[in-house]
Amino acid sequence: MNKFIFVSGGVCSSLGKGVAASSLGALLEGRGLNVRMIKCDPYINVDAGTMSPYQHGEVYVTDDGAETDLDLGNYARFTASPLSRANSITTGQVYDSVIRKEREGRFLGRCVQVIPHITDEIKSRILAAAREDPNTDVVIIEIGGTVGDIESIPFLEAARQMIHESGKTNAISVHLTLIPEVAGGELKTKPTQHSVKAMQEMGIQPDVLVCRAPVMLDDATCRKIALFCNVDPEAVFTSCNVDTTIYEIPIIFFNQKLDQVVLNKMGVESRHANLDPWYFMMKKFAARNGKVCIGIVGKYMELHDAYKSVYEALFHAGLECGVEVELVKIDSSGLEEKENPGAVLETVDGILVPGGFGQRGINGMVKAASWARKNGVPYFGICLGMQIMVMDWGRNVLGWEDADSTEFNQDSKHPVVSLLEEQIDVKNYGGTMRLGKSETMAIEGTRIYAAYGNRQIWERHRHRYEFSNKYRKEMSESGLAIAALTPDGSLVECVEWPNHPWGLGVQFHPEFKSKPTAAAPLFRDFIAAVKERKMGGGPAPR
Repeated sequence: MNKFIFVSGGVCSSLGKGVAASSLGALLEGRGLNVRMIKCDPYINVDAGTMSPYQHGEVYVTDDGAETDLDLGNYARFTASPLSRANSITTGQVYDSVIRKEREGRFLGRCVQVIPHITDEIKSRILAAAREDPNTDVVIIEIGGTVGDIESIPFLEAARQMIHESGKTNAISVHLTLIPEVAGGELKTKPTQHSVKAMQEMGIQPDVLVCRAPVMLDDATCRKIALFCNVDPEAVFTSCNVDTTIYEIPIIFFNQKLDQVVLNKMGVESRHANLDPWYFMMKKFAARNGKVCIGIVGKYMELHDAYKSVYEALFHAGLECGVEVELVKIDSSGLEEKENPGAVLETVDGILVPGGFGQRGINGMVKAASWARKNGVPYFGICLGMQIMVMDWGRNVLGWEDADSTEFNQDSKHPVVSLLEEQIDVKNYGGTMRLGKSETMAIEGTRIYAAYGNRQIWERHRHRYEFSNKYRKEMSESGLAIAALTPDGSLVECVEWPNHPWGLGVQFHPEFKSKPTAAAPLFRDFIAAVKERKMGGGPAPR
């Protein structure tokens, strides 16, 4: 039988529930268990695909093309949990499925209700994900939102039912709460007490409490929380602020014996813990020497989570290359008005243009790419960032002043980026792009081939527009290197600048597969090139 761990949150959002759940998953994997991670999102959207980055942060894409919450990115970076469409459950999906069944008459005329029909659908999706891999030992289900939110009630009720039906050793509750600090530095436990009371009113008694606090809680505070919340004293843990990196949190939890207590409560025999990859990663963090500044020229700079996986992948690459990576966020709209973008860009050592949609700020991105190309500054373009390279080449090398993408200018005489053929008649925008894992073939002698060390590359896509084949010949003959293609040669997947320290753009999203223990190859080589240009110490990757 699978073991189930339901991770919920209270008091307020953004406490780090996803990181806590992922860290617990990492610890259980260190104990030799196979872990499966699931995110239950209370929003009524079917998925995150049509949600604004300002509202929701980035959209994380799985191999099978699911557009999901960014917490699945945390799961991927902390654990080896296989991630697919089944790992993301939303209220929209649940209600859509139940209503379809009702329309098909599958409820035999019965009144369709939240209990049991909605909760049964939630449980069936959790169980289906658990059974997708027969080797799964533990399923960790993170319930989005906070206890008390009206949207979360069906998911908490489903959790209550599963805990009741499975038995206390097969399903447990881990609840994350806030311990705020008031004037004078006093830590207050009352919000946690109220949060646990709200859980108890839902019929769930938390087995483990993880308290988000600015500092480690002392034993007296833990005993007080345990007494008022009806939790064992040894089952109260601290998730404290760290001045290093979030990837130290598994070690912090391990030192408090979180995984050992969870295994005891689930009746799982304790086994040797192997956290060597996390300790080794922290050694690399401490050994970093020097700093490089990377300018992120994007559209959604106000919200850090909008480019979450990109930022994390840059951090991972810094670990691999032994340098600190400082992020300099540059709003591309601000560059549009500047005649000399170098006044802003000359302070950075490398430039990265990430993915995005819509016309706002596009010309600022083109200016950034052109400046990087002319000044020999390492440049990395991802998805839209690659299309920007193509537009810059058309405008500033081939002299086509109106070179553009049909996404932004339908009347351009030189549409060097155009809509994929299969997208022409698409009317619904949710889940209809080129999505998920796809094969790319690198051309030998290119930087992308050197990065992966192989012709065959598997990465994830999320886009509707591509390099226009109509201009492939002219672009190539003028010097722009076509470095990778789809296996049938029909689509350009990577372009590179000639005679440049490191100028490369890819149509896919390599950031989604980067881990702190294994940096994405292109991010690693990008940072290595930036480091070489700034500090020397060996040739840049070729």
